[in-house]
Amino acid sequence: MTFPDNCKYTEDHEWIRVESGNVAYVGITDFAQHELGELVYIEVETVGSTVDAGAIFGTVEAVKTTSDLFMPIKAKVLEFNPGLDDSKGGNPALINEDPYGQGWIVKVEFASMADVDALMDAAAYQAHVA
Repeated sequence: MTFPDNCKYTEDHEWIRVESGNVAYVGITDFAQHELGELVYIEVETVGSTVDAGAIFGTVEAVKTTSDLFMPIKAKVLEFNPGLDDSKGGNPALINEDPYGQGWIVKVEFASMADVDALMDAAAYQAHVA
């Protein structure tokens, strides 16, 4: 399992990676995708909405189960990854193959870098799932 140092992590197994300024990508961790198994469907209906930290921004459906996706910090959802959207020819299994790269779920805009900094770093998250 991988735990990239350029991401911050939540206890609910989401990650956030700041790209530039106040724009970031959010996805589920390698640990989470491994636990869920093969992902077959992802739903995000919050594009354009501001979602509070800890609130549900979407769901992922695996062969075995469905799980809610929780926003790591308060942020406005700018985009749902079209590469995952099966209604647009995307492939939800990209998360299984590359959870921190092409498998990002949403692009967000946030107001407070302090909120990002308050999340777990890679070492803390790795200890959390150990």
